[in-house]
Amino acid sequence: MKKYLLWGLAVIITLTAVIYQRMTGPTYPKRVKVELNGKTYKLKLIRSHGGNDDAPVELAINEPIKATLNYKPYPENKDDQWKSVNFQSINGKLVADLPNQPAAGKLMYYISFETNSGIVDIQKEAPVVVRFKGSVPDFILWPHIFFMFFAMLLSNVTGLFALGKVDSYRRYAYLTFGALTIGGMILGPVVQLYAFGDLWTGIPYGWDLTDNKTLIAYVFWVLAVVGNLKKDRRYLAVIAAIVVLAIYSIPHSMFGSELDRTSGHVTQGFIQILDFFR
Repeated sequence: MKKYLLWGLAVIITLTAVIYQRMTGPTYPKRVKVELNGKTYKLKLIRSHGGNDDAPVELAINEPIKATLNYKPYPENKDDQWKSVNFQSINGKLVADLPNQPAAGKLMYYISFETNSGIVDIQKEAPVVVRFKGSVPDFILWPHIFFMFFAMLLSNVTGLFALGKVDSYRRYAYLTFGALTIGGMILGPVVQLYAFGDLWTGIPYGWDLTDNKTLIAYVFWVLAVVGNLKKDRRYLAVIAAIVVLAIYSIPHSMFGSELDRTSGHVTQGFIQILDFFR
């Protein structure tokens, strides 16, 4: 009964983390509400786009409302001017495209509506930022996602089993280590290569926060596995599980790769963190 209860608690913790990731990550669509001609609409505005095609901004509005998409590069230079493109009604939605950018390139945008009472802007004061990336094949992306969240589930199980003095915690520690190796240290760099052209942008080659989070989690699980090979050190598994949970509390892709338009080079998290706190 104890095992079932701990498993249930691990599932709840993992699902909570998954929901939190989707709500806070800077690459997930931004949800906004807007009132147009007396009717309220709930919209999703894209913040990430993969592939070589333009990025479609799709609004769930099936009404004859004129709308304009305004955009310019991010981060902006003093000479950058806003460009505009009109939305078109396609299959019951208003659709306009943002021009494709090099991998890790970004655009910021806002939307203007012409209503009976005048112009209504959304996100003009705080434009939405969309990051472009290369296309990652599904046979690499989906296993990566699966093993990363499976590793977190197993990590939670291991930590709770260690706290609950369940002897099988060691077996789950090995499984956690294996899932993290596959998802984070093998498939993770491959995803990074397809998306941004580099296998690894964490320490010692860069400061990409996602890569470094994975590295930190991996190091702690190496210590937990090795430390429990010949002697019972449950606290190492508990610490590793707490570290993973803390790492997953950091929004995914935050301070990730970004194209420096001046140099043409892709920069990583550390520089963006400095800019963030200025």
